[in-house]
Amino acid sequence: MFVDKPLAELRSYRPEPTEPADFDAFWQRTVAGARTAAWPARYEPYESGLRTVDVFDVTFSGYEGQPVRAWLILPRHTQGRLPCVVQFIGYNGGRGLPHEYLTWSAAGYAHLVMDSRGQGSGGFAHAVTPDPDPSGKPSTPGRLTQGIGSPETYYYRRLFTDAVRAVDIASAHPRIDGDRIALQGGSQGGGIAIAAAGLARGVAAVMADVPFLCHFRRAVEITDANPYNEVATYCRTHRLSEEQAFNTLDYFDGVNLAARATAPALFSVALMDSVCPPSTVFAAYNRWAGTDKDITVWKFNGHEGGGAFQTAEQFRFLTRILA
Repeated sequence: MFVDKPLAELRSYRPEPTEPADFDAFWQRTVAGARTAAWPARYEPYESGLRTVDVFDVTFSGYEGQPVRAWLILPRHTQGRLPCVVQFIGYNGGRGLPHEYLTWSAAGYAHLVMDSRGQGSGGFAHAVTPDPDPSGKPSTPGRLTQGIGSPETYYYRRLFTDAVRAVDIASAHPRIDGDRIALQGGSQGGGIAIAAAGLARGVAAVMADVPFLCHFRRAVEITDANPYNEVATYCRTHRLSEEQAFNTLDYFDGVNLAARATAPALFSVALMDSVCPPSTVFAAYNRWAGTDKDITVWKFNGHEGGGAFQTAEQFRFLTRILA
């Protein structure tokens, strides 16, 4: 069933933002710290068994110089600098194996697939990047409340910073055209793409599918599906910590980060999506600072969104933007 406002109302839905006064200073300090601690990325050739691509096992420095893993997949028998798609992974997934990611190289793009620190045990794609958690505080099982007592210790501070650094290392690679970097992801990956677009330098295009991590305050009120239900469970258990929890989440809300993103963007939303309700997606889309933006609406779909049909939309979008 349809789970949210009518489509006409969604298209104009712009909730009052809840931005902390030091939002920009917090992120400038965080990203600057990661860049100061950065060390050169390592690219190890990886024998994947694939014959149309060259694969590299990447280790780069993320938050506070901590090591993060990725795959770099380059179409074989190409020369010169290629446009690149930097991909972020859905909740509780990881980078998996290279043969799971052949779409973008087949379309002629370099493809950097970032691992998600501390995740990769959700039953569909494994990860290899650990997450040193500095808070040690109680949290609901999952990642959404890990370190939620402070923006300094919150899990997504580290993951979003890793994403910014992924853009940095992609831009610096000799086979990648740093002026043609596109960000892509679905669900959590879409939320990370929004964050990286608002915080990184030189992003040329963004593709955020049914994005998670947007408009936390509304999401927790209108869906009891996980992962947003992790926040409700936390607040139900830690009854006096609700205000602090949502104050922390405001630093990581895709609605606030979208307001700082100017690259051309293609979103997607599904009107039967109870995991990432449509109003939360439109809240971020409608606040996107760039004027070259579009959103594909999948009326009768849930969190699977447009699937392969949306990928076809993305091919056309990138051809226009990165040609």
